[in-house]
Amino acid sequence: MRLRFSLLMTVAAAALMVVPATASAYFVHVIAPGETLSSVAAADGLSVDQLAAANGLSPTAQLIYGETIQIPPQSSSISSGVAAPAATAVPVSSTTTSSGGAYVVEPGDTLTAIAARAGLSTRSLAASNGLDVDGILVSGTLLHLSGSAAVAAPAATAVPVSSTTTSSGGAYVVQPGDTLTAIAERAGVSPASLATANGLEENGVLISGKVMHLAGSPASVVASAATSQPVGTAAQGSPVDPPYPTPERVSGSEVGSIAAANGVPASLAAAIAWQESGFNNDLVSSADARGVMQILPGTWDWIQHSLDTGAPLAPASAADNVRGGVLLLHSLLSSTGGDPAMAAAGYYQGLPSVQQHGLYPDTQQYVNSVLALERRFGGG
Repeated sequence: MRLRFSLLMTVAAAALMVVPATASAYFVHVIAPGETLSSVAAADGLSVDQLAAANGLSPTAQLIYGETIQIPPQSSSISSGVAAPAATAVPVSSTTTSSGGAYVVEPGDTLTAIAARAGLSTRSLAASNGLDVDGILVSGTLLHLSGSAAVAAPAATAVPVSSTTTSSGGAYVVQPGDTLTAIAERAGVSPASLATANGLEENGVLISGKVMHLAGSPASVVASAATSQPVGTAAQGSPVDPPYPTPERVSGSEVGSIAAANGVPASLAAAIAWQESGFNNDLVSSADARGVMQILPGTWDWIQHSLDTGAPLAPASAADNVRGGVLLLHSLLSSTGGDPAMAAAGYYQGLPSVQQHGLYPDTQQYVNSVLALERRFGGG
């Protein structure tokens, strides 16, 4: 599974770095919840065998939400078992909708045309990418195909793990991309006991929308929040504590300037900021992470009291949200010998968890995305 994630994300990252060469090139489709090889193949006029062969997969392989697969042109001839050539574009596929995905702007593209193909309004696409609805698109720009990126997850679809959730109970609605291990980590229980409490296989696949009872045996404490980056309930903190979301957006250059002033590579900080929020300080995740750098209240408190912040961080400032995330990133780089991949993994999963458990599959996917974005923002 981990190898497959790595392979697919490598293909997607390669696709983001080049300009389309021909109209008949392969393109990349981001898997939506519930999609299968059969449904994607049917939507694009292909057989299951053709689509599987183009991606080096078994025709019976399961697709995972958020993965990317190559869609070959219908006219191409694909022999079973032969992988397709490297993708050269990331156009909006016929099955891409407002549920998500990404698109690299091509010469001659307009915001209106891209929005129409993605099933979005021009205004919402512009807002989710911090663009002027009447502005000019720059070829090579990466657009997030979401019309509601600045809106927090509605209470009807998510019951996030709160700071008061412990092994004594609580509930959580599984979100696309969630893993049992990650949910258990946030809830402060062991994956094995969480699986048992919900009648699940510990290594099984979670179904988006399933309500899980957060009961089980407390997980072993990895490290004290006083001496190491907090994870689990320590990172969650109190829902009423800072940082606070504000209707502000920052630019890549602003993120880069703050990063450079604090000894962090500008391209890495910008990649993290874009991956986390699209530079949007008004974003609140279903896990209660907030702002441009998606910082949890408990992590914000740890940054304030455990790292050298100079002046105190303003809780309702987009710039200071970036500064807080950059200071955390600086700490992670120092702890990992300057390794950007490990620092990104620690930012997403918590470095103590990475050191004890290794990278979870969703963490590996996150790291691959960040490294691809880092190159786009001018990194090596």
